[in-house]
Amino acid sequence: MAQNSVFLPEQFLTQMREALPAHLSFDDFVTACRRPLRRSIRVNTLKISVADFLNLVSPYGWQLAPVPWCEEGFWIERDDEDALPLGSTAEHLSGLFYIQEASSMLPVTALFADGNTPERVMDVAAAPGSKTTQIAARMGNRGAILANEFSASRVKVLHANISRCGIHNVALTHFDGRVFGAALPEAFDAILLDAPCSGEGVVRKDPDALKNWSVESNLDIAATQRELIDSAFHALKPGGTLVYSTCTLNRDENEAVCLWLKAQYPDAVEFLPLDELFISAKDALTPEGFLHVFPQIYDCEGFFVARMRKTRAVPALPAPGFKVGKFPFAPLKGREAAQVEAAASRVGLVWNDGLHLWARDKEIWLFPANIEPLIGKVRFSRLGIRLAEVHNKGYRWQHEAVIALAGSDNTFALTHQEAEEWYRGRDVYPDSAPEQDEAIVTYQGYPLGLAKKVGSRLKNSYPRELVRDGRLFTGNAPTA
Repeated sequence: MAQNSVFLPEQFLTQMREALPAHLSFDDFVTACRRPLRRSIRVNTLKISVADFLNLVSPYGWQLAPVPWCEEGFWIERDDEDALPLGSTAEHLSGLFYIQEASSMLPVTALFADGNTPERVMDVAAAPGSKTTQIAARMGNRGAILANEFSASRVKVLHANISRCGIHNVALTHFDGRVFGAALPEAFDAILLDAPCSGEGVVRKDPDALKNWSVESNLDIAATQRELIDSAFHALKPGGTLVYSTCTLNRDENEAVCLWLKAQYPDAVEFLPLDELFISAKDALTPEGFLHVFPQIYDCEGFFVARMRKTRAVPALPAPGFKVGKFPFAPLKGREAAQVEAAASRVGLVWNDGLHLWARDKEIWLFPANIEPLIGKVRFSRLGIRLAEVHNKGYRWQHEAVIALAGSDNTFALTHQEAEEWYRGRDVYPDSAPEQDEAIVTYQGYPLGLAKKVGSRLKNSYPRELVRDGRLFTGNAPTA
């Protein structure tokens, strides 16, 4: 169905006519921009394999078509979207998949191409978290990710998505991305800069995306992007990989920014080819080896991706002008740490030596060990996951820790109806109660939270801000 209300400024169309490579049709471009966007999802392999996910949702009648550049990605068509939004399905609520536009899966695929296995990664402009969670899945929750977001209001959304997906190797910061080259020089094995841009590629999702479009505005944005990519390049270790991406289509914000970086550091920037990233990648390839995805090529949002290697060190930037302040946490060691680990194990929470215990007052946290060398160099909004609060009767285990660290012990399966009640924030009254006073309640085998047994009921601990109303779950889901 055509979406004729899409606003496409004449000057933008003129620019696109010039930018389109010879093998692409301008009429096809305009038609694609006016066509509604296909929905797509990415399976969260931290929680479930792709095969198990496909088996789990097979009764629902979802039509899933593979995204060629992401093994976990699928375009999705559903008959019951109006009755039950995708975000209210049981599988989404428990973090088994992420609703993510297909082309936005490209940058992370490029970051990990050719067997790249970075230990410490930065996502410079991370909210709402689609790429951060994709990076975490590719890293298997190991190593560490610094996820930065400049917009204060979006940091909360970023954290909520990381928590829902069961991720524990992320540190959150809230800075202008231009500070990192000076604050954390040569600190990262890989960096994703999905840069703020004019958003020309998103008109299929947002028909008014280009209402305030102008060439002058694009050039202003490109000036900021040059500063961001320069900063990111300084924060990258020699030998490391930088992926630069945008959801826009003009050359000023895309190819020109990458070529500017190469001109600044001709002996240190090596563009890495993306022609073999996936089977039909050559259809979007530029002469420089970048991917410039016009919306008609793969029937997705417009996108740009460049991948480069830092082949040698570059002169350092002046030291940052900000003060970090005193770090309010101290490491937990010895008997104290052993007590916490034993108590956590009794309720079914387990972690590996990639996470270290730290404390602040009555709070106990788990920090990714790989991020600890950065402590004192930059101020964190949130580091790792909050594990527990200490109180006079023991520990109050935190929801995000239960979702991220639940093992197979001390679990109690809820029925379809009970799980729905749980997500509505209500207590649950099962036919039979769990053995222990506290149990990790699950649905479909995946943790929903920690419940306290009070007589015959299970007291709900689901965070108030996550409580849902309206219709939940899938109509033909199993009843047990």
